[in-house]
Amino acid sequence: MIYLITGGERSGKSSYAQNLALQLSDTPIYVATARKWDSDFQNRIDRHQQERDERWTNIEKEKYLSEIDFSGKVALIDCVTLWLTNFFVDHKNEVTLSLEEAKKEFLSIAQQENATLIIVTNEIGMGVHAETHIGRKFTELQGWMNQFLASNADEVVLMVSGIPVKIKG
Repeated sequence: MIYLITGGERSGKSSYAQNLALQLSDTPIYVATARKWDSDFQNRIDRHQQERDERWTNIEKEKYLSEIDFSGKVALIDCVTLWLTNFFVDHKNEVTLSLEEAKKEFLSIAQQENATLIIVTNEIGMGVHAETHIGRKFTELQGWMNQFLASNADEVVLMVSGIPVKIKG
């Protein structure tokens, strides 16, 4: 089962996804995809970690999610935007290569037996038009990946102001 939770910044995606994971399992896995870019980002990571108690198994994995055994488990992957950023930066802002590699990683985890994946992503193309060329390229990458994930998901939920709106499934 694949759930995709999407929405804008501070829309309630992570809280919704964490509650869903705990409804589905007493011992879910939390996969953090963030790189620790600076002290502000470390503070954000620390805040998110404090939101989770001892029921969670925490795994930090910047790119290669296929190295994790999800078989028979409930896993929350938070989030696609930070995960894609890692591919995008490592591939020197090359959209096609980043998208191909991310899709390949997703397909490898989606095929694991009896796995329940809850994937958090951002709708970054719904706001202000990106100011820079690189920003516009990343918005394209994010949009194409979101479309790919949604087409493969069993259920898609759009978070709007803390309210879940089921749009698929």
